[in-house]
Amino acid sequence: MLERIVETTRQDVEQRRRETPVAQLERALDRREDRPFSEALSRPGISLIAEHKRRSPAAGAIREGASVPDIVGAYERGGATAVSIVTEPHWFGGSLDDLRLARETTHLPIMRKDFIVDPYQVYETAAAGADALLLIVAALEPRDLARLHAEARGIDLDVIVEVHDEEELATALELDVDVIGINNRDLGDFTVNIGRTFELLADVPAGKTVVSESGFRAREELDELERVGVDAVLVGESLMRSEDIEAATRALAGGAAEI
Repeated sequence: MLERIVETTRQDVEQRRRETPVAQLERALDRREDRPFSEALSRPGISLIAEHKRRSPAAGAIREGASVPDIVGAYERGGATAVSIVTEPHWFGGSLDDLRLARETTHLPIMRKDFIVDPYQVYETAAAGADALLLIVAALEPRDLARLHAEARGIDLDVIVEVHDEEELATALELDVDVIGINNRDLGDFTVNIGRTFELLADVPAGKTVVSESGFRAREELDELERVGVDAVLVGESLMRSEDIEAATRALAGGAAEI
């Protein structure tokens, strides 16, 4: 599945590159206003990155007819620290338009979550209004990971480098990245094991910001992660399936006041 997604992504990038040259994207960066994504994750307490995701290969459609402004607005009012917007179109139903709408809706820092495999996407991400992007170690050769990470940091995009096992964590640490995402979801069969965060955390050096991704539904789970030193969690599907998204976000965020 991951190989299929990456190959399709590369084809899509080539088409978009022909339609919108990178020079045009670079000009848009002059109008960009940065929001401190990484700083938001390292504040006291455990931070909540609330994710907008339309569907997934494992779950199918998640919330039919939901609008980005409605969802993202509920996340902000509920006390989320940051927002993640899934923009992959074929398997997850997202788009860069979702990201642009989120930027217009919220004052929270925004991460683009996609399969970033080409430097073109780095400039595309910034031009669309994101403050950070996700790089998935499993989807990249180490040299490509290093190049994409450098490109992003060079234009002041923050980066979460996502790992799933010890080997991928070692690759991320060789780059001396600042923010490490531990994804509890297996990208091969999409099963979730939240124990993966606890297993890998012991190998993460002090001073790194750690984000645990996937599988969380209750504040008690977040409290346990905070006790062992996790800085932030990324939660999407359970929030988007909630009857009252704002209330569900507030419950996960620890009863944060409305903002």
